[in-house]
Amino acid sequence: MGCQSWSSYLEEYQKLLFRLDTPRVVIDNGVCSSTTVVKVDSARKHGILLEAVQVLTDLNLSIKKAYISSDGMWFMDVFHVTDQNGKKLTDERVIGYIEQSLGAIQHDRTHDDYTGLTILELTGTDRVGLMSEVFAVLAHLDCNVVEAKVWTHNGRVAAIIYVKDSNSGSPIEDSQQIYRIEALLKSVLKGDSDIRSARTSVSMVAVTHTERRLHQMMFADRDYERRSSAATGLEVGAENDASKVAVTVLNWVERGYSVVNVQCKDRIKLLFDVVCTLTDMQYVVFHATINTFTDSIANLEFYIKHVDGTPISSEAEKQRVIQCLEAAVERRASEGVRLELCTADRQGLLADVTRTFRENGLSVTRAEISTTMGTAFNVFHVTDAVGNPAEPRIIEAVRETIGMSELQVKEMPLIYSQKEEREEETVGGVAGAMLFSIGSMVRRNLFNLGLIRSYS
Repeated sequence: MGCQSWSSYLEEYQKLLFRLDTPRVVIDNGVCSSTTVVKVDSARKHGILLEAVQVLTDLNLSIKKAYISSDGMWFMDVFHVTDQNGKKLTDERVIGYIEQSLGAIQHDRTHDDYTGLTILELTGTDRVGLMSEVFAVLAHLDCNVVEAKVWTHNGRVAAIIYVKDSNSGSPIEDSQQIYRIEALLKSVLKGDSDIRSARTSVSMVAVTHTERRLHQMMFADRDYERRSSAATGLEVGAENDASKVAVTVLNWVERGYSVVNVQCKDRIKLLFDVVCTLTDMQYVVFHATINTFTDSIANLEFYIKHVDGTPISSEAEKQRVIQCLEAAVERRASEGVRLELCTADRQGLLADVTRTFRENGLSVTRAEISTTMGTAFNVFHVTDAVGNPAEPRIIEAVRETIGMSELQVKEMPLIYSQKEEREEETVGGVAGAMLFSIGSMVRRNLFNLGLIRSYS
């Protein structure tokens, strides 16, 4: 009887621990008129905030406001979210997925399933035509690109590419083939000037979330340090309206916190990028407030400590945090023209498309590659060879080569609309001047005929 009682007590205790470890998730559409409110209460552990934010941003939800607070060993998060169209969440399947996923963040969650694919990681110096060379090498080696993400920042490039053998459809496991892939890709990445820092790796298992891994790769590559553009031919570190970011770091000595404030243009996944960087730099967010304003400016404030409980301790560390957070925001800031390609997938498609970009002097600043059921859906952000917005006539020439219906322009830089407004003003000014001149000539003729007393 005593053994049975102890067994039942132990079982109840394990159930209690499970309930304590399982976050409580509430999704409410009635609290706010414009957003869906997602509340998460959970036991605090390092990285749990990033896991929660990742669930929301993987669905491309926009986080309009957020309040994060930890009380002792408990974490309380409140997120105000909308869909990509700025509307509340109404799809019960999406709501159910969020509840299920957030409820599992205390446990080891599986990352994207890339079973059956070989994973390539590349970092190096960016240059015009680099991705064209990379995809040409992969096509030559019979590697079919299934998915890929490419980021560039401060003259550096990081890419994660998921491939399979184009003949067998199987992952590439032959050691000699893997060696050839690594060697040729490293040779392409090195070019003539990047002997030291070009890196390639091949693996069979995705160890972390793809975009978090891209942040880690660029951080390890020290892309947050400003570099000279001489070696790349690209404009490095140039600011535009999309990438301007202001970061401040202060110490709240009385409470032992470092207070980090980030202000920049709002966009989807902004909170993920900042929290991801703080987490991987081994800082813990104890409290945070996130707000977005009507002028699309976001203000993010974090109260942080090291994992050992101490605040930022030196000016050098403070400056490093500022640099790294600026880089985290800028990596995903949209630069250039956004092009979307939707067409039947085939071997060598990416090599052909990116070669067309290169031949027309376009540089790929960011890319997302995906294939589903034999259809390729690819997104490219492109600029001209020196990092400026590409001319519309060049974009149209590229579209004519690739296919006007397959390659669509989805986003043009703000500079184009400003240029059009200036041209309209100029045309209006010229037209007004012409009308004024004609009116003056008519009045002078009437004066000469004695029909009016003055033409001034």
